[in-house]
Amino acid sequence: MAIELLCRKLGMTRIFNETGDAVPVTVLEAGPNAVLQHKTVEKDGYTALQLGFGERRAKTLSKAMLGHFAKAKAAPQRFVAESRVGPEELDKHPVGSQLAAGLFSPGQRVDVIGTSKGRGTSGVVRRYHFAMQKWTHGTHEGARRGGSIGANTYPGHVWKGKKMYGRMGNERVTTRNVIVVRVDAEKNLLLVRGSVPGHNQALVRIRPAVAAKRAPVQVAKPVAAAKPTGKRK
Repeated sequence: MAIELLCRKLGMTRIFNETGDAVPVTVLEAGPNAVLQHKTVEKDGYTALQLGFGERRAKTLSKAMLGHFAKAKAAPQRFVAESRVGPEELDKHPVGSQLAAGLFSPGQRVDVIGTSKGRGTSGVVRRYHFAMQKWTHGTHEGARRGGSIGANTYPGHVWKGKKMYGRMGNERVTTRNVIVVRVDAEKNLLLVRGSVPGHNQALVRIRPAVAAKRAPVQVAKPVAAAKPTGKRK
């Protein structure tokens, strides 16, 4: 298990590589994350790092939370979350230390976890990409409807999980195998290729890729058949 660094999505832009190609990137403010607490097997039943990210005014917090931050010798944090790690990671990152963009390197593949943008109540055409009905042959007031949702005989009811209209977005999304294009350790910025879930200024998590993308499978070339010599055996 690797550390999931808390980041803030700043927005998208593009940069140019050495060959002059434009590369779309998302800029992430990667920390610094303050290590607030250690979760251990003896006390909690599992091992994890409690991380804090972002600034927050002290008067908006309770005395219990202020005491918790003071115990870790950290400023009041806006976001607090746990990152499940192995026991060896607890010794590497003591309470009160800082984690930043230096955990990652250019060219590394990572997973970005965030909450997708909420789209409200949406129909099946927008939500599940259903095909629209034709506007001819008697179709009226139903070009964007889903059609029949069940039979009137057996089973006599609508199956659970039927794709219908409803709330779209606003759910946890993990974008896998995103490439880190550039790391700015001084400004704590990570530039990752492509888009990541969430709106600008949203909280996202970034971790080393769990299932790294495999290399393309090498297909063996067919062996050419021997040319006939014209001689009969």
